[in-house]
Amino acid sequence: MANDTQYVYFLEEGAFQETERPGFRRRVIEGEHLQLCFWRIADGAVGSFIHRHEETEQLGIVFRGELDFRIGEDELTEDRVLLRAGDVYVAGRNIWHGDSIFHGDDEYGECWILDVFAPPRSDLATKG
Repeated sequence: MANDTQYVYFLEEGAFQETERPGFRRRVIEGEHLQLCFWRIADGAVGSFIHRHEETEQLGIVFRGELDFRIGEDELTEDRVLLRAGDVYVAGRNIWHGDSIFHGDDEYGECWILDVFAPPRSDLATKG
């Protein structure tokens, strides 16, 4: 019997899927207990709203561009944080985050973010 398990994923342009939000493309890769969502977001894209996850922890790493967003225990927080390439955020269960402004980098004009969710979010379909 053949083993259908994939262990290695490469940065392939065609593997990113458009989303319902203009300027947002993603690639979702899942393990048994965690999920990676690689976002490529166009400079100035809008559509990020303040939200929280009751069942899931989220850890995000900015790899290109900048992420200007709100994060905290209170939905009404007005405090904004600017994250640049290499910066990390952790949004544990019930931590409000979002209302983001995305600034693209000079090379791609995109903000690249890797989000890790544990356990996996059921609303993010695996795209591979």
